[in-house]
This record gives sequence, C-alpha cells and structure tokens, in this order.
Amino acid sequence: MENNPQVVTADSARKTAKFFYYGNLLSVLIPFPIFILWFGAGILVYAMLRHHPNPRVGYYTQIATYHYYGLAGGLVPILTFAPGDFFANWWWALWIVCVVILVPLSIRELLRINRETWHDTVKSH
Repeated sequence: MENNPQVVTADSARKTAKFFYYGNLLSVLIPFPIFILWFGAGILVYAMLRHHPNPRVGYYTQIATYHYYGLAGGLVPILTFAPGDFFANWWWALWIVCVVILVPLSIRELLRINRETWHDTVKSH
C-alpha cells in the first residue's frame, strides 16, 4: 500500500482563511440580497471550513462567523421591536451601522491573516 499524503499549501490555507471575511464584506456592502443569502450560505461555508486540515483556517472561519452572526443576531430584536415604518424610513441608518461594525472587523482580520506565517499542512485520512 502506497503512502502518499496530500499537502495543503500555506498559500492555499491563507486564501481559504480569508473566504468567510470576503463573504462578510460583500454582505454589508451589497446588503440586498447578499446579506440574507450569506446568512444561509455562510452556514455551509462554516461547515466546510471549520475542520480544515490547517487549524488556523478553522480558527479564522470561526471568528468571522462570530462577527457576522453576532451582527445578524443583533438585528433581530432591533427589527422586532422597532416601529412599523422603521425599516422603510431608517434602513440606511441600520445599513451604515452594519458597515461601520463589520467592515473594520473584517479588514483587521484580513490583515492579521496576511501577517501570519503560514505552513504547509498534511491532510490526515
């Protein structure tokens, strides 16, 4: 039996670690319909990347989901208890708050990913 381990390159792991942050940025910069679609697609991306062979990819994916789903979860009580015309008249203010929260967090983490030293990882079967 031949033992030929597959290797995940450092460059590939770095790019993969950034994926959820790119989704976060798109979801607030193009909120309709990306923010809502990313809510479901993000779950799939998290499930695929959380247990990546390189544990740092999983770590950064987990932090990105905390940022996005924390923000999305915070919108639930705001929109639930807001007056009836709040979303129609104040959607732009809510959008600006989301951008101000999620964009700096995502950029900070993308910079951290770029500064980190990444190593090749051998996939275990």
